[in-house]
Amino acid sequence: MTNEGTILLVEDNSDDVFFMRRAFKAAEISNPLQVVSDGSQAIQYFRGLGKFADREAHPLPVLVLLDLKMPIRDGHEVLEWMRLRKQFRTSVVIVLTTSQEMSDVKRAYRLGANSYLVKPSSPPELVEQVRAIKRYWLDQNLFTQSVAALI
Repeated sequence: MTNEGTILLVEDNSDDVFFMRRAFKAAEISNPLQVVSDGSQAIQYFRGLGKFADREAHPLPVLVLLDLKMPIRDGHEVLEWMRLRKQFRTSVVIVLTTSQEMSDVKRAYRLGANSYLVKPSSPPELVEQVRAIKRYWLDQNLFTQSVAALI
């Protein structure tokens, strides 16, 4: 049972976006991938504001890959914003960042992250990480009714 819902990548580094797209292709993830480049855009996406108003073109995601270290609003702020809103409390959020600081890890989990992953240093390692995400979160995980209804 593969989940085909949209995945939202919140990432400010264009190189990381490029390598993530390649890793998705190598891992054979067919889910639509939406990308926003900072925390403010992520919140606009969730709220359906501006260029994200068309929910057919920008559907709510079943999975969020969230960087922490971003301009304007960081990943912790996005996560906190999401969890304070009933409709996003059960959204699956995987923090995907370079930070290995225990304070960042603890804060992300306190704010409701479902998983905390450190970005690998090489493209082959990223492909393996993305394959693991696919196997667990997309192939095996059951989403809550509210999230499943969005698919």
